[in-house]
Amino acid sequence: MNAYIFPGQGAQFTGMGLDLYNQSALAKQLFEQANDILGFRITDIMFEGTAEDLKQTKVTQPAIFLHSVILAKTLGDHFKPDMVAGHSLGEFSALVANKTLSFEDGLQLVFKRALAMQKACELQPSTMAAVLGLEDDIVENICAETAGVVVAANYNCPGQLVISGDIDAVNNACEALKAAGARRALVLPVGGAFHSPLMEPAREELANAIENTQFSKPICPIYQNVTAAAVNNEADIKQNLISQLTAPVKWTQSVNQMIADGASEFIEVGPGNVLQGLVKKINRDAITSAAQLNP
Repeated sequence: MNAYIFPGQGAQFTGMGLDLYNQSALAKQLFEQANDILGFRITDIMFEGTAEDLKQTKVTQPAIFLHSVILAKTLGDHFKPDMVAGHSLGEFSALVANKTLSFEDGLQLVFKRALAMQKACELQPSTMAAVLGLEDDIVENICAETAGVVVAANYNCPGQLVISGDIDAVNNACEALKAAGARRALVLPVGGAFHSPLMEPAREELANAIENTQFSKPICPIYQNVTAAAVNNEADIKQNLISQLTAPVKWTQSVNQMIADGASEFIEVGPGNVLQGLVKKINRDAITSAAQLNP
């Protein structure tokens, strides 16, 4: 069974999507439609902007979404998903790919999500840190014992967990994690505490937009970040998507469940190859590949 997986924030690179735009008439049409929907030429930033330009949350999130979704649409009849999943932001790309959301609605939700997250980041200084070389339960326990807000945010693969919270709590947790034997506990260059309780203002704002968006019956199950289980019901998909901003990304658990449910190949759709690497670390026998442009 083919599992299509969609990357999240951090996968962006300068010049992303230019090959799609130049080689596919459908891609060009969708990129121009996106410029109209967003009200600015995001393609100019994607194709010609600097790494710094691309790092703005309001640009990064729609840019990665567009690269992923448009690449999936250019695959045509070659795109035959038996299951889909996306890492954080990538969940929106996956929901367009499996026909739960339209291209237009998906893009508008991603842009609203980006702006809401940016606002939440400005309300309280906060950050995230990557922790390498410790068991999940040790990381969870140290977070629970640390004063302030700090939680496990991304279960990326065994021995690689990202924590998220207010700056002092994250820094203090990093010191405690290193003392407990972490190979590394490194604060990340991100604007805020994604997938933590500090994203509650963004969750409330996005919840309203999601509730007022049409969700359709998916053509295949999506393994959502919040549950790490196959979801087919539109109402459940909506609720999980609303919960996602303040809940952890259960990527390790999602991949293991997809394999248990029969996934034989994981195909990454979008910029970069981060997810292929994570899948291999979760299960070294898993077959992975990158989706290729089909003009």
